[in-house]
Amino acid sequence: MSHSDDDKLRAARRRFLSQCGALGTLAAVSSFDQFGLVNALAQSSPGYKALVCVFLFGGNDSNNMVVPLDNTDYNAYVAVRGAQSQGGIALDQASLLPITPSGSGPTYGLHPNLPELQAFYNAGKMAILANVGPLLAPLTKAQYTANSAPIPINLFSHADQQTQWSTAGTNTVSRTGWGGRLADQIASMNGAATIPLMMSVAGSNIFTIGNTTYPLALPTSGSFGLSGFNSSVASQARLTAVNQILAIDRSNMLVQSAQNVNTQAIGSSTVLNPIISATSPTVQSAFSGLTTSIAAQLKQVARIIEARSTLQQQRQIFFVSLGGFDTHNTELTTQANLLSQLSPALNAFYNATVALGVSSDVTTFTQSDFARTFKPASGGGTDHAWGGHHFIIGDAVKGGQMYGTMPALVLGGPNDVTAQGRWIPTTAVDQYASTLATWFGVSAGNLSLVFPNIARFATANLGFLG
Repeated sequence: MSHSDDDKLRAARRRFLSQCGALGTLAAVSSFDQFGLVNALAQSSPGYKALVCVFLFGGNDSNNMVVPLDNTDYNAYVAVRGAQSQGGIALDQASLLPITPSGSGPTYGLHPNLPELQAFYNAGKMAILANVGPLLAPLTKAQYTANSAPIPINLFSHADQQTQWSTAGTNTVSRTGWGGRLADQIASMNGAATIPLMMSVAGSNIFTIGNTTYPLALPTSGSFGLSGFNSSVASQARLTAVNQILAIDRSNMLVQSAQNVNTQAIGSSTVLNPIISATSPTVQSAFSGLTTSIAAQLKQVARIIEARSTLQQQRQIFFVSLGGFDTHNTELTTQANLLSQLSPALNAFYNATVALGVSSDVTTFTQSDFARTFKPASGGGTDHAWGGHHFIIGDAVKGGQMYGTMPALVLGGPNDVTAQGRWIPTTAVDQYASTLATWFGVSAGNLSLVFPNIARFATANLGFLG
């Protein structure tokens, strides 16, 4: 064979490899970690645990998700947001679902379409983290106004704030997410497991990308594997040919990494496909009657958790999402519809973890681009803001409490940077995430490997997990 023919063959193989990543239902994603030069560090927490990130894309208006209920603060809320009878977006006081944080302090009400979450909170199975968002260091309004302290770049931008939430990074471009870096540190706990511990049921996202671990993106329904391959003799012959191609031409390190990803994906699909294709009575009954996308995603997560022993996994991380929260207009109806999907799905998922005996070992938490302006915009909506409130759910949660600090709901007040009600976060994403990571098994000494900025904050563990 001539050098020209050999070059053509190599080029054809590389084209084939690039196309493998786009084949039908094969949805493996990967991070190339400087060609595998970084090793995960062993941690010391025994037993099974899982984290489930629920990302609310578009920027959820948490000012209408957690609302002050006492008359003085509620009246101040209505004064800014406006009564619905006058075209405003303030929720009616009587419609709010009361919660009372343990200990002394003001009472609040949850959005009326969150009855399941109200029950979680009042049963001590859910906590609220108030006014959390991307920070590079603690920041006051005076420092923000004088530009005398580091401030995250491109504030109020969807893409940038999604990335900052997902990476807990600095103002430099990060190619890894904090979920992926957490997986790097925990990977050794899974021992002989051949399936990645990081899985997404919401497509590829930088949150899932680590330095050394390979995440998988799974479908919400149907099979998981190469399209056009089945148990027939001809299909098995084609699969054998694919595996042979993946085993050759490995001199180039980038091609080798691509081959490793595709080989791992094919192997993972062989194990996972029967699991996600099966109908589990336990999981199915928990999600009975629910047909929304977020419910379908969480049902897939529950199926994989059910198979944790078969998969030989002591640790699992999952990413799911619900989009549509960019409510520049008609916010009341849009958010109400989305929250009416979210609350029953989270309830079904929690019930599935109870039935599977892992409700103390699975912690579910929310993230979002940002909250929205306290002051409404025209058209019955709100604009992009900054700090917002989030939920943490599970039996390991020290629930029935509010963590962090609620902002002063005053336009131009001490927490507002624009006189529109854009709250400076009083808690950083880094602190929120490092609390989850500590529960998950990362040692205090290794937290900085997952969260490079964590030393800038006084508290790395906010205490909402036991």
